[in-house]
Amino acid sequence: MQNFVEPDYLPALPELFLAGASVTLLMVGVFIGDRSTRLMTWLACISMAVAFVMVLALPDERTTTFFGLFVVDRFAAFMKCLVLVGAAVTLIVGIGYVKREGMNRFEFPVLIVFATLGMLLMISANDLIALYVGLELQSLSLYIVAAFRRDSLRSTEAGLKYFVLGAISSGLLLYGCSMVYGFTGVTGFEGIAEALATTVPGNVAAETGVLIGLVFIAAALAFKVSAVPFHMWTPDVYEGAPTPVTAFFAAAPKVAAMALLLRVFVGPFHELADQWDQIVIFVSVASMGLGAFAAIGQKNIKRLMAYSSIGHVGYALVGLSAGTPEGIRGVLVYMLIYMVMTLGGFACILAMRQRGQMVEEISDLSGLSKTNPPLALALAIFMFSMAGIPPLAGFFGKLYVFLAAVDEGLYGLAIFGVLASVVGAYYYIRIVKVMYFDQPTDGFDRPVGVELSAVLAGTGIITLLFFAYPAPILAGAEAAAAALMP
Repeated sequence: MQNFVEPDYLPALPELFLAGASVTLLMVGVFIGDRSTRLMTWLACISMAVAFVMVLALPDERTTTFFGLFVVDRFAAFMKCLVLVGAAVTLIVGIGYVKREGMNRFEFPVLIVFATLGMLLMISANDLIALYVGLELQSLSLYIVAAFRRDSLRSTEAGLKYFVLGAISSGLLLYGCSMVYGFTGVTGFEGIAEALATTVPGNVAAETGVLIGLVFIAAALAFKVSAVPFHMWTPDVYEGAPTPVTAFFAAAPKVAAMALLLRVFVGPFHELADQWDQIVIFVSVASMGLGAFAAIGQKNIKRLMAYSSIGHVGYALVGLSAGTPEGIRGVLVYMLIYMVMTLGGFACILAMRQRGQMVEEISDLSGLSKTNPPLALALAIFMFSMAGIPPLAGFFGKLYVFLAAVDEGLYGLAIFGVLASVVGAYYYIRIVKVMYFDQPTDGFDRPVGVELSAVLAGTGIITLLFFAYPAPILAGAEAAAAALMP
């Protein structure tokens, strides 16, 4: 009988801390009750801040632990920082909403912490089993928060639809993982990469089986990032879920799922780049096209943001299709900028209240520049940035991924991306037109709240002034991309 070797717990310290914090918060909530929701929210944010510091404090070199199931490197650190910031900010902006809309229950921040823990495990997964466990921990928490407003038919429908389709994607993922395991004999990422480089080539059956497994895995991960053709859940869930939950869906889980997509494709399946590159290019083109055209006719701003997020995933995948360190760096920068713009945009949506009631129609923004100039300015900044208007941050996000595609000779993909961006600019600029040129309707309730104001100011400044000092973000993304590439 082999002696048990104690794993090194230090690389997983942020995850272990969050796991302990989530269980502790759950017990505190049970004993104090729903009146502790605001306290629990701030404790959850503090827990994420502590985990953030722990991630930054870990050594930079690549480290694996738990018998190769868990990996920590600069790529993981970069994406974990984004996820933790996105999760904490969505909790903060939702404080007022949760209290007003009958969601004042202590389980809400606890579920967000559990989902965040799942995302961190996804980002550091170095094995198909670890990947699945992290993904399910995140997904099960998200199913519940999507339907958290039990008295709302739309919220219940959103949660049920997300659960059913999410269960299908989990089945696809498991089947794909089983195919890969069956034809390589291993589940660890390094073992899969070694098998694809040595034993699988020349074996037609094994090559075909692994490729089929990869297609199923790609389909499941495309569902998680809401990429076409696995996007069908996104508009309905975004519209039906409570607005802070929608903001959370659009920010942190999307970043984590994109990190997982990058790690899986660039890591164990790097040898099959010629095959999966075709899938990525198709999904990218389809997502950019649908995001550009399907949002034009939307009247609900949350549905518009859903189609917008589909389009942004398409733009980010342009960088992955290049398959180079520059392309991966472009994806990382794009996801950071996308998260900032999205959090700011949903903070503006959370400020859309008339006589204490939330409104979501684009027509409700009519004349906002006259009734609430600061809010109109903030939303205009985010809309112009999402449209890719220079010198705002969104322009540079698209620039980096398109340049990476051009450097690899993917001229058609880059040109299609630019054209889709031009079409998509219509519905972003239409919102600005409604705010600045239409006749005012009833103004929104004021004040919007300290938390919302702080988030709007912070995200607006980053979006507006990104061009002034992008060096730290570019350097961090470059180091993260170098750590990911084999």
